[in-house]
Amino acid sequence: MRTHARLWRERIATYNRRMVSPSPLDQITERVERLLARHAELQRANALLTAQVVSLTQERDSLRSRLHTARTRVDALLEKLPAAPDAAPAGPNDPPKDAE
Repeated sequence: MRTHARLWRERIATYNRRMVSPSPLDQITERVERLLARHAELQRANALLTAQVVSLTQERDSLRSRLHTARTRVDALLEKLPAAPDAAPAGPNDPPKDAE
């Protein structure tokens, strides 16, 4: 019959052997567990990034639509402006008309 102290020493020795040199199976098991945890973390990050892409795509499409609407309104307002008395438009280097 084993005494309590002897049983305790055997457990400590077993623990120390595993801590000093884990078996290849233990090493593989630990690595697989780490890889599974990393995989789950990456899946969560991917889901968040996918949601951001969807949100930003919707925002971009909305902004494009608003830009198109604004351009259409500006074009319509430009069409309503009266025509200039001279047919030739003034260039950027031309002097103002009242300077002549």
